Amino acid sequence: MPIKVGDKLPASKFRITTPEGPVWKTTDEIFKGKKVALFAVPGAFTGTCHKQHVPSILASFDGLKAKGVDTIAVTAVNDASVLDAWKKATGADKVEFLADGSADFAKAVDLSLDLSGNGMGTRSKRYAMLVEDGVVKTLQVDEPGKFEVSGGDALLKAM
Repeated sequence: MPIKVGDKLPASKFRITTPEGPVWKTTDEIFKGKKVALFAVPGAFTGTCHKQHVPSILASFDGLKAKGVDTIAVTAVNDASVLDAWKKATGADKVEFLADGSADFAKAVDLSLDLSGNGMGTRSKRYAMLVEDGVVKTLQVDEPGKFEVSGGDALLKAM
């Protein structure tokens, strides 16, 4: 059953790129004691993710911060090197990019998506989630192929 409002995030980990190279970061390190806006996309550099989703996050960044959000992050089922390149290509330096290379987090929250028919394998569904101290406060999941409720503006309106 997919994660829902009121649920605590399961223990998991993401890969991030630092100046020293890729490192693991746990869900506790990311979410414990913080208010986090987490955006999930099926894949870096894909059409909607690259041209609409990340720009919507950047456009809403200041508004989310004004509402007390400590961290604004995006996750995708890609490796840390790809997400680092995507971060640089989008100029989204102020957003934390969390690589979920094997879809472990997407599966743990039961928001994975089988895109094998499109040659992409297991991916994450597109969603926006507000998490406070590891507990889901808001969750907006788009239907596959849609980008209607998971953008930065939609999460900002829901807060």
